[in-house]
Amino acid sequence: MFKLEDFQKAKKREDLIDIAHQKQIDLSKALRNQRYEEELKILQTELVNLQQWIAKKKLRVAVIFEGRDASGKGGSIKRFTEHLNPRSSRVVALSKPTEVERGQWYFRRYIKELPNPGEIVFFDRSWYNRAVVEPVMGFCDDKQYQQFMQQISEFEHMLYEDGIKLIKFWFSISKDEQKKRFASRLDNPLKNWKFSPVDMKGQELWNKYTHYKEQMFSKSHTPFSPWIIVRTNDKRTARLESMRYVLSQFEYPGKGKSKAVLIPDPNVIIRYYRYLE
Repeated sequence: MFKLEDFQKAKKREDLIDIAHQKQIDLSKALRNQRYEEELKILQTELVNLQQWIAKKKLRVAVIFEGRDASGKGGSIKRFTEHLNPRSSRVVALSKPTEVERGQWYFRRYIKELPNPGEIVFFDRSWYNRAVVEPVMGFCDDKQYQQFMQQISEFEHMLYEDGIKLIKFWFSISKDEQKKRFASRLDNPLKNWKFSPVDMKGQELWNKYTHYKEQMFSKSHTPFSPWIIVRTNDKRTARLESMRYVLSQFEYPGKGKSKAVLIPDPNVIIRYYRYLE
């Protein structure tokens, strides 16, 4: 344990680290946390620069976060948006459709949320609810599911032709890690609201989710709208690497001036076809 004289003796961080080594104090966790916070800050600075350029160029950018429950989508979105200007960025997390919306074309309620010129929109789940969650949980019938699967690529091709930059993330988590995170939610009064009976169904119906997930990839992974798999068993790494991927997709003034590493780790960020192999 450090003593008062240790802090008085240390003039800089390296001095304190040397003292810790001498006293055999384990600082590995603290140093790991510090590295993460420093790297996060640098990448968030790059995101601010990117957002300003998107606003200036009147671009329209949509970033979709999909994945099983507890895969870290919400936490990643929070870090993406933490320092962005709310005037030109939004988070979209739609609740279940109303009676009126259920009678409309499925994509309509999502079309209303697409980015305006100069805006970046983060979707915490998206129209892909109908590709995985809804058929697994019985929230849609087979006809509705098949119609969606037939229309999805054409719909996204129209977005592409209209100039919308669409980035699709699938946050991939192992079954054991998901179970641990569910238990953590139940133990944390600040996260209890995140847990629902549907979550436990995710464990029970794991293989069914996997089947529909693979069907979704095979039908909607296209050259103009590819699926990017993010391995998320390590939440912090997933956040940093998904940020890197988004930044790597644009060439904006001053890119990389922050000295951030902007090439995503291929062991964490994987295109769908490589994921299959």
